[in-house]
Amino acid sequence: MQKEHLEKLYLELSSLESRGITIWIEGSKSDSERAAAQLCVNEENSYMRDYVFDEGVLKELHFDKIRKNHL
Repeated sequence: MQKEHLEKLYLELSSLESRGITIWIEGSKSDSERAAAQLCVNEENSYMRDYVFDEGVLKELHFDKIRKNHL
């Protein structure tokens, strides 16, 4: 299951990357292979996607870890 998820995510991110869209994880520039691996390894964490547009064109995709507050 995890391998299928990794492959799907990699294909999605590499498609974006091939169109010139940069990928960022926690504020650091990444690439599709490293990003997919990092996001799948950290399955216990949740990441929020942030799509950055410039004049209506997607330029960057950011993944930011969602921090859960313990009450």
